[in-house]
Amino acid sequence: MNDFWISCGHHLLDRDDGGGLVVTDEFLKAYFARPELMPPEDACPVERRLHRELLANPRRPVEASEVADIADADARENWQFVLAFRDLLLKHATLEAAYLSLIRSGSVHLPPLFVNQLVHVILRNALDACEDPFMLRAAELFFRTQRLMLHESAVLLGDAEVIGGVNPTPVLSLMSMLGAVHDVEVEVLEEDNAEHYWHRSDQFDMGLDLTAGRRGQAALAGVITRWLAHLLGVEVSVEPLSELRDAKLTWYVGLDPDATAIGDRLWHGEELDEETRGRVLGLYRLTFADPALVLDEVGLEPVYLIMAMSSQKLVRLKPQNLLTGLPIRHLEAAT
Repeated sequence: MNDFWISCGHHLLDRDDGGGLVVTDEFLKAYFARPELMPPEDACPVERRLHRELLANPRRPVEASEVADIADADARENWQFVLAFRDLLLKHATLEAAYLSLIRSGSVHLPPLFVNQLVHVILRNALDACEDPFMLRAAELFFRTQRLMLHESAVLLGDAEVIGGVNPTPVLSLMSMLGAVHDVEVEVLEEDNAEHYWHRSDQFDMGLDLTAGRRGQAALAGVITRWLAHLLGVEVSVEPLSELRDAKLTWYVGLDPDATAIGDRLWHGEELDEETRGRVLGLYRLTFADPALVLDEVGLEPVYLIMAMSSQKLVRLKPQNLLTGLPIRHLEAAT
């Protein structure tokens, strides 16, 4: 079986009987070893002691006053974030439960770096034993910003950081946390080079063809089904659509902020201008295997999923929208 996404740190985690990821000291230490937390030569004694003691015992309780006593303001902020992340993981039985609790709280105060890292490693768990490079490449959209690359009539996506675009979301893999630098060109994933993905999966340097009717769209649909099954225990089927004509938009989920805004306009009966229509990159029809799970107001009607790019040609999926936006009666963690 091929391994992939080593940089997410999944080898440092345990699994419980239900298949959920259980935090370990080794996984926590990987965060305390980040360059941002390594005390510089002129660091104050409080910062040095905190770093030293947490590397020895990463579960040690830390009082807010300890962090407040750190002399450097940037160091204080870094410690506040990483300790909040650590405490979130330690509070829950699994990383999956921690993530669900975070997104359901309605208030995410952690930087995108930490949220994306959680998505990365949880997806690695959900896709364990997956042997389809197209599905794995499509899954990268869940935790890495993409940039549109138009080639003739094809819709191609490349990792925004790798191809040199402006990406406001920090790099998130453990490899990049430790200072790895990309110096590569994007090669679009195809049948002829698909086997290359396995030894390049942590470089994020392969492009994805999301043109309607091609394998990339079906692969992303497969990732959505695995994501929902793993985190919610809900079985769905997801079908890519080439266009949304005369559909009864009873319920929709925007897979990103731009798609949500477009869906809202459609919901209110607005006509989309040509520029806005051109930003829609994907449409999907989702149906539930068990209609009893669905809210009465939706009934047997399908749910439509919309994916779009920003005016800067960036795609920033929000996988949490799938977990909080579906018309399900009871959302319970599967792990």
